[in-house]
Amino acid sequence: MTTMAPGDLASLHARGTVVAYFGYGSLVNRATHRTAILHAVPARLKGWRRIWRPRPDMPGFPAALLSVRPEPQAVCDGLIVFDRAENLAAVDAREARYLRVALDVGSLQTAAPLPDALPLFVYVAQTDIPPHPEPPMILRSYLDAVLQGFLAEHGEAGVHRFLAETEGFETPVHDDRHRPIYPRAVDLAAHEAALFDTLLARALQAEAPRGAGRRPIRG
Repeated sequence: MTTMAPGDLASLHARGTVVAYFGYGSLVNRATHRTAILHAVPARLKGWRRIWRPRPDMPGFPAALLSVRPEPQAVCDGLIVFDRAENLAAVDAREARYLRVALDVGSLQTAAPLPDALPLFVYVAQTDIPPHPEPPMILRSYLDAVLQGFLAEHGEAGVHRFLAETEGFETPVHDDRHRPIYPRAVDLAAHEAALFDTLLARALQAEAPRGAGRRPIRG
């Protein structure tokens, strides 16, 4: 990954060769990127809620997917990724069965202003595809990659917000950490694994009275 100076990024933007997209799941973890991105900054997206949804009806493990949906009062943490316009097709391929939706720059909260007229997108899961016939499960390997990204970009408070603000955590978790199914699985440091285990268990415990014992972790 290359991180560019603001002046260089502005110059590329002026030539129309830069696009940006808001990551709210695995794209928050820079280790999962497969294009040589130019720059990235933590951000919060106003008016959208992060949710777990079933995998579409396609071959493979019925892994739950993260998506977002419009919700006027919601705010969603994530990462704005600046990439070369020529790489957008590769990102579209990575985000297969998601729609690339244009965002208004004013919907993002960032530490520094974003360039005006920046082509800015978010990927939203298609809703017109039938779900996988098996009940969805959250892959621990995928969740680990997401939480590692949030820890790096938003700190421990960001991990707390992810667990508290994401809808659908009643979905069971499949513990594949040691034999990852997720194709872009990451290595965790011991302190990261311990932190994520503790915070996830705490979040599940807090929701147990309302979930009536749901949201198990399965090996």
